[in-house]
Amino acid sequence: MFKKILIANRSEIALRIIRACNDLGISTVLIHSQADADSLPVNLADESFCIGPPQAAQSYLNIPAIINVALLTGAEAIHPGYGFLSESAHFAEVCREHKIKFIGPSPESIRQMGDKSRAKATVKKAGVPTVPGSDGLVHDLKDALNLAEQIGYPVLIKATAGGGGRGMRIVKEASELEKALASASYEAQAAFGNSGVYLEKYITRMKHIEFQIFGDSQGNVVHLGERDCSIQRRHQKLIEEAPSISLTADLRQKMGDAAVKVAKAVEYEGAGTIEFILDLDTQNFYFMEMNTRIQVEHPVTEAVTGIDLVGEQIKVAAGETLSFKQKDVKLQGHAIEFRINAEDAEQNFRPSPGLITDYISPGGIGVRLDSHCYTGYRMPQYYDSLLGKLIIYGKDRTETLSRARRALGEFGIEGVKTTIPLHLQILDDEIFINGNITTGYLDNFLKSSN
Repeated sequence: MFKKILIANRSEIALRIIRACNDLGISTVLIHSQADADSLPVNLADESFCIGPPQAAQSYLNIPAIINVALLTGAEAIHPGYGFLSESAHFAEVCREHKIKFIGPSPESIRQMGDKSRAKATVKKAGVPTVPGSDGLVHDLKDALNLAEQIGYPVLIKATAGGGGRGMRIVKEASELEKALASASYEAQAAFGNSGVYLEKYITRMKHIEFQIFGDSQGNVVHLGERDCSIQRRHQKLIEEAPSISLTADLRQKMGDAAVKVAKAVEYEGAGTIEFILDLDTQNFYFMEMNTRIQVEHPVTEAVTGIDLVGEQIKVAAGETLSFKQKDVKLQGHAIEFRINAEDAEQNFRPSPGLITDYISPGGIGVRLDSHCYTGYRMPQYYDSLLGKLIIYGKDRTETLSRARRALGEFGIEGVKTTIPLHLQILDDEIFINGNITTGYLDNFLKSSN
């Protein structure tokens, strides 16, 4: 087992990794920017080093500075968390060159699955269904028009690199395609340094279902069930739950088997996620993409399986065999995660950074809060707006919803706007209560409540 791990991240995920390391008796080193000097993870890590100014490009994305700190402190491994460098094949390669273990998959796996058009080809070869669309990148308007005519409108333009909804456009008819293609390519180039896009059939009534997978260096791969991530705004997840009430046992097994096939096809090691589209009209499912890292919403899977995913990441990276087999994974109860963001939902989710003047966290049975915030903490303007994640667990979905109302009602944050009021409104919505959710749910909910 490692004696010391460097954490190349910030906020609640850095704190989550520190806690997992503490449980395993591992010393922690945290790098941080000037903007995060007074953060909770900096105070709780065994060692911390400021490596640059607030801008991520000069701090959290500064590979030479991060490697230098790892070598200086004798860290044997680096945990990248999610975001920043977590899906950088280059960073994983640099770690390998310096004989530092990257806690995640190999650079080869990251590269193979990080390019979405290449990933689609890999998945097809593995015999897993994919959404009808282009074989590889779309090169020009003529190409796109011909393909869209073949598969039928509406179609979805997607960036081959990156994620988070950037470089993505829905096109409902041929007259919209030229403008959408140009803007998607431009946005993809600006966000990811890669203007490549591809085309898929857009399924109108669908759920976003992702399967948590785990592999070790001995070739073992298992899945830990699914998460329903259909409640999104601008393709960014807001509420996630496990398991999905839309999956039968038979469908869960088919999708889980497909997820394992994908992971084995790229000799995957560590924690990852296979994301699927579930067509509610046909009950057909299709591979969408793979995330080669731990996910923001991993706690709901931990709640229903009882498995410490971050701890398991560290053990697998150290060369240990997975501590569980597929037959050992049992989904018990129901869990929902509410992302608490510093945003004003009434003003088109405008970011609301600033000083937290009062912070009262909820508690009680079935309540977990992963947050780096406290009274007197100043939420920086330079990074994402996530204040924390409220994870609620119950014996079934009804009990979980009841506990969620209690916990969100107790949760008090003053000084910045938050998404807590929006979550409480959603909890009172009959469509959400009944579980009749599609990826279009939140847009429709916001329109009807305005």
